[in-house]
Amino acid sequence: MFYSYRFMIIFVTLKIINILIMNTKETPQEEKEAHHGSNVKRFREMQSMKQETLAEKLKLSQQQISKLESQEVIKDEMLDKLAKVLHVSVEAFKKCNDEIAVNIISNTFHEQSIAYQYNFNPIEKIMALYDEKTKLYERMLKATQDENMLLKNLLEGRR
Repeated sequence: MFYSYRFMIIFVTLKIINILIMNTKETPQEEKEAHHGSNVKRFREMQSMKQETLAEKLKLSQQQISKLESQEVIKDEMLDKLAKVLHVSVEAFKKCNDEIAVNIISNTFHEQSIAYQYNFNPIEKIMALYDEKTKLYERMLKATQDENMLLKNLLEGRR
């Protein structure tokens, strides 16, 4: 159960990063260029993925991943592959810098915070359970009535 919450937190964080990066406007020469390799490492570690695992998914060696994470600029075709494996947009690798990451982490994670995301309406689930309970009671009542009727017929037959 802990892992599902952890995965949800990671997933939500990655989505927030993608949204923030898509919404940032480029200012000429003011923004520090993002280090692609550092971003690969950052997103890989957010998902608790080891270099060996990433290498296996990309059909590369662990040493190649290590070298890739040290590169300041990575070719677009490799970024596309990394984006698919790490479930992050290519723009996240290109635009995310330390300032953005620190902002996201400081604004997202608090002590003992857990992100809850429901794909359903909890009230509808409660109502469905209530309806099931009502139907169960009706079936039990019907079974009791049938049993009483059977016993009544048996008693009348003995007289």
